Amino acid sequence: MGREHGGGDGVVGKSVGGMGVYGESQNHEAVRGVGHIGAGVSGTSDWVGVYGESTNNNGVLGLSHHPFNAAVSAVNDAGGYGLWAEAKGGRGIAARFVGDVEVTGDIKLQNADCAEDFDIGADISVEAGTVMALGEDGSLYPSEVAFDKRVAGVVSGAGDYKPGIVLDKQESGGNRQPVALLGKVFCKVDAQYGAIAVGDLLTTSSTPGHAMKADDPLKAFGSVIGKALRPLAAGQGLIPILIAMQ
Repeated sequence: MGREHGGGDGVVGKSVGGMGVYGESQNHEAVRGVGHIGAGVSGTSDWVGVYGESTNNNGVLGLSHHPFNAAVSAVNDAGGYGLWAEAKGGRGIAARFVGDVEVTGDIKLQNADCAEDFDIGADISVEAGTVMALGEDGSLYPSEVAFDKRVAGVVSGAGDYKPGIVLDKQESGGNRQPVALLGKVFCKVDAQYGAIAVGDLLTTSSTPGHAMKADDPLKAFGSVIGKALRPLAAGQGLIPILIAMQ
């Protein structure tokens, strides 16, 4: 441990090819820095400025007692990422925030639809792209009736489109799956009831889990799933649609 009372650095480490400062501990922090004015730990490198690794706890922990300053600050002045978080294995969650998140810029999601987790009445997972309808118990089931006003959405994740955001994620002993409520999603369709063109409104069909062209405006009211983004002249297929429940 280094301690400095005159305004300089407590510990300075410099290396050309290896580590500037190395610490190892079996039961506590390997390296700990406390800064009353500046940073507790500051690292400068052509590769990794500060590296932390832990077997049973946090790799890097930042703690601030100031109400308006960050416990961990990440700044990139070259136009790249200020903070990069990647999950490998396990639960696959790159970052978790406990509390509110304030964003002053845009939130850019690379995936497509806005989905929400629902209880699925079937005992096994329903295939992505399946059209779902509300059951009497509040769970969702693959649709089986044409022009069904109980239609709830399409199981997200089929084709090239994955959910950009999933609401109501919670631990459950039952079968829960994300159902697309807004945006683009691949959907099972059946063209035996009429050829589907781009822009056609789609509704439930009597083919389980498949949509069809909504060719009757009166019946379609309240049962429309969305608009076709690709055509299907005949047979059954998986096409992208724009979810627009109405």
